[in-house]
Amino acid sequence: MASAPTAAVPRYVYRFGGGVSDGGKGDKNLLGGKGANLAEMASIGLPVPPGFTISTEMCVRYYDEGEQFPQSLRDEVAAGLKHIEGITGKVFGDAADPLLVSVRSGARASMPGMMDTVLNLGLNDETVAGLAAVSEDPRFAWDSYRRFIQMYSDVVLELDHGAFEEALEIAKEDRGYTLDTQLSAEDWQALVTEYKAIVLDQWKKPFPQDVHEQLWGAVGAVFGSWQSERAKVYRRLNDIPAAWGTAVNVQAMVFGNMGDTSATGVAFTRDPSKGDRAYYGEFLINAQGEDVVAGIRTPQYLTLAAREAAGARAASMEEAMPEVYGELAKVFDLLETHYRDMQDIEFTVERGHLWMLQTRAGKRTAKAALKIAVDMAAEGLISEEEAVDRVDPAALDQLLHPTLDPKAPRDVIAKGLPASPGAASGTVVFDADTAEKRSEQGVSVILVRVETSPEDIHGMHAAKGILTARGGMTSHAAVVARGMGRPCVSGVGTLSIDAKAKVMKVDGREVREGDVLTIDGSTGEVMLGEVPTVQPELSGDFAALMVWADKVRRLKVRTNAETPNDCRTAREFGAEGIGLCRTEHMFFDAARITAVRQMILAENEAGRRKALALLLPEQRSDFAEIFEIMAGLPVTIRLLDPPLHEFLPHAEEEFVEVARATGLGLEALKRRAAELHEFNPMLGHRGCRLGVTYPEIYEMQARAIFEAAVDVAERTGAAPIPEVMVPLVGTARELELMKAVIDKAAAAVFADKGRTIEYLVGTMIEVPRAAIKAGEIAEFGEFFSFGTNDLTQMTLGVSRDDASRFLSVYVDQGIYAKDPFVSLDVEGVGELIALAAERGRAARPDIKLGICGEHGGDPASIAFCEKTGLDYVSASPYRVPIARLAAAQAALRAR
Repeated sequence: MASAPTAAVPRYVYRFGGGVSDGGKGDKNLLGGKGANLAEMASIGLPVPPGFTISTEMCVRYYDEGEQFPQSLRDEVAAGLKHIEGITGKVFGDAADPLLVSVRSGARASMPGMMDTVLNLGLNDETVAGLAAVSEDPRFAWDSYRRFIQMYSDVVLELDHGAFEEALEIAKEDRGYTLDTQLSAEDWQALVTEYKAIVLDQWKKPFPQDVHEQLWGAVGAVFGSWQSERAKVYRRLNDIPAAWGTAVNVQAMVFGNMGDTSATGVAFTRDPSKGDRAYYGEFLINAQGEDVVAGIRTPQYLTLAAREAAGARAASMEEAMPEVYGELAKVFDLLETHYRDMQDIEFTVERGHLWMLQTRAGKRTAKAALKIAVDMAAEGLISEEEAVDRVDPAALDQLLHPTLDPKAPRDVIAKGLPASPGAASGTVVFDADTAEKRSEQGVSVILVRVETSPEDIHGMHAAKGILTARGGMTSHAAVVARGMGRPCVSGVGTLSIDAKAKVMKVDGREVREGDVLTIDGSTGEVMLGEVPTVQPELSGDFAALMVWADKVRRLKVRTNAETPNDCRTAREFGAEGIGLCRTEHMFFDAARITAVRQMILAENEAGRRKALALLLPEQRSDFAEIFEIMAGLPVTIRLLDPPLHEFLPHAEEEFVEVARATGLGLEALKRRAAELHEFNPMLGHRGCRLGVTYPEIYEMQARAIFEAAVDVAERTGAAPIPEVMVPLVGTARELELMKAVIDKAAAAVFADKGRTIEYLVGTMIEVPRAAIKAGEIAEFGEFFSFGTNDLTQMTLGVSRDDASRFLSVYVDQGIYAKDPFVSLDVEGVGELIALAAERGRAARPDIKLGICGEHGGDPASIAFCEKTGLDYVSASPYRVPIARLAAAQAALRAR
């Protein structure tokens, strides 16, 4: 009897280095960004320490199978170690000449500082002696061993890292030292003994001496860090799916801490803050990588020009290591040309030999992203369309808001490094939890820390700006702040921060929690008090990119606006009309609210018409201002929508005022208000239901719209195109009745004025029944505008006003991919939109389709609108440029 065929054992380990590359830059989904780029750099001949990558697929399996490793993976890893040993000539665990490795994460999308790394793995009480002998540098060997114990205890054993830091600081104080580099081999050896005692005390077991146990512990910790709280927060903030997993990169160690001919650094091929074409970075002599990014020591500049510009004394790499710097500069140019994008590079120099440890597309500010994209197109490195596709639309938000007024007085109390541009004012807080709590209360905060860590991610996101005493331009705070678009000033060495006492001291002055600070991330200045701001000038690179975007986008972009100021702002940002003008906002004006209440509380039509007569000229004036600004463009005006209770008086003096205006008795008015009370007003007497029961309300609004439109057309010669929107329609009959009221008002105005203008009558699709019955509704509606805020609320049965209490948990648990009120629920609400679009077009082929909820400014939702074939999206004024760019990218990707 023939045996059943054996299923192929899946592959999880991919090698790189020594002339071997099992992957490349196109394999990010499988190998993560770091692993794919290490393989790519090795394949193009760059000096990459050999290693192997455990794929993202293994991470997924690791969690699926209860955080266990299959034997097949252990066999593959053993072969991977043989690959490294064959190239380096060293053996893992060999007491005489040990191979040491780094174990580092590498997700598909860059997540700087969010996941764990272990360096110098493979050291124990025996191999440290071998490393000391073969390197002829016992100080280096024992320094590396103490680093490994400290990092492994923190990352893998999850012990209190503060205990190790305290032991190090005490050791330096006892010897009268200020720098780690002053400690001798004997000092480090003594500290290793102390560190092992801390491990035994906290872990109740000796520090692991088996190098293979060390390796599997580190691999498990890196996979484990994918589900750490800080990684979850970062993924949620950056829309990175939890299902992706991370890869693990195991790579031969190279050492930047082997004396004055060794160094480590982080560099960018262009300035990530401004976008200038200049090498930008920092390095440290006789250090390892974590020393640079953690801000433990103040790093030195990469180039002479950068050092001189900063007025720094310590020699730049260009001066201290000219030959290696020249080699590095050639690598920069090669990598940027190869990847056709600005690169973020990590490197180590080991006794004069350059090694490349990482390259990836560098995180950059919106200003830098614009400049880099436009410059690269001008250089011929990429096309205009590629430039459009390179800039994250959401990042434009950084450019569209005010900056500090250069003429305003400033009380500058300190100056640090301009780590992330922009400016912010807020009350000082000293920890991430308080930052998040105060922000939720509507308070603008500045997060002040000695240095940030990945655990601070939630507070950094909540803060308006970040200020640190330590760290350079490539520190955790700087990199994360730039990615978030938060202003950041780092490395303010004059600050003395006592986080427990919640006080900061600088030059004899005290700043306590709750005091107001302003920071300028473009200059590095820290100011006491609030400094006024000015509007940005959007020209140059921004204007060029918008022109290129407009060439390729299909979707029109309108704005949600009802004030003249918002309308003008939106026009300046390129809005092509108004997709939602909410008329109820006009009714809340203090000068009109009494007449509105008089209309609502009237007990008969005559009373309502009397109040509406007072409101007609006010509404006409409102619409005339908007039509003049939007002359020649479509303006969608939503008729009165909210529940009546929102307008009702509550305080005694408000009732008295209405009674005086109407001549009605106080008790009668209170009785009428009680009659109008609703238990669930959002699903009550609102929207078109008001128009059906009180058609004179919509009649007045329609008359005001058409009178204003005709007046503006006569005065300017550019007729607006009113699109009168009937809200909350659920049946065709509702729209039929309201359209008759609107058409009758239009005919009356046109007869009075002796002039007609083009107009449309349509509806907002926000009730699920309307989406289902869209074919019938389209018989009377000339356009559909999808009100995705309410459509999401009604489809999911989730209150958008209260859901923030639990939605983050739902996103973390994978119930929703994203907050459905921020990014469209494509699978549910999206299905209804697609269905309504299809049925609406079948009934009326020329029907105009758009969305006007907050999703109109969300890039992912805009991509859905492009795919569904809608005609336009409408966004708030400051999100119009975001929508224009996102629409262009959606069109490019749909090709």
